[in-house]
This record gives sequence, structure tokens and C-alpha cells, in this order.
Amino acid sequence: MLIQQKETDGNGKFYVEANGEILAEMEYTMPSKDKMIIAHTEVDASLSGKGVGVQLLHALVDYARTENIKIIPLCPFAKAIFDKRPEFRDVLL
Repeated sequence: MLIQQKETDGNGKFYVEANGEILAEMEYTMPSKDKMIIAHTEVDASLSGKGVGVQLLHALVDYARTENIKIIPLCPFAKAIFDKRPEFRDVLL
């Protein structure tokens, strides 16, 4: 599954697209160059149960590690995954 990233003026998302339609996305804001706030995650019902939300978070965490960014997970889904997966916690603020 191809996970893409798009960012404009401090707002961005990691997403999955098919046939020009976004089927899953994890939206974030960048209040500073080294801080990211995960605001919202949404996955289409057609992808339910396939772990797409976790894949989005994994891509976001990899990006944060590469760019030396710390994350604040305000999104309940992202927070729950951080609570369950200690291997992602190194990027938390």
C-alpha cells in the first residue's frame, strides 16, 4: 500500500489514495519546524481492519525520526497506538 505525504503552510497529512479518492489520512499541523501535532485520523470503511491507520502512523513516525521532529498526539487513535507501541514513543514530546 502506497502511503503518501502532503504538506502546505504547516498543515499536512499522510494518506492513501485510490482512483483520485483519499481512502485514509492522518492529518497533522506543524506549529514549529521541530514539533508536530497529530490532529485527526480517518480510514474508509473499505479499508477497515487492514491496519491502515497503524501504517499511516508508522510512516509519520519514520518521517519524524528522519527530520528530528517531536510529536504530540491529540488524535485519540494515534494516542492509543502510542500507548500500545513503545517502539514509537521515542518521538513523543
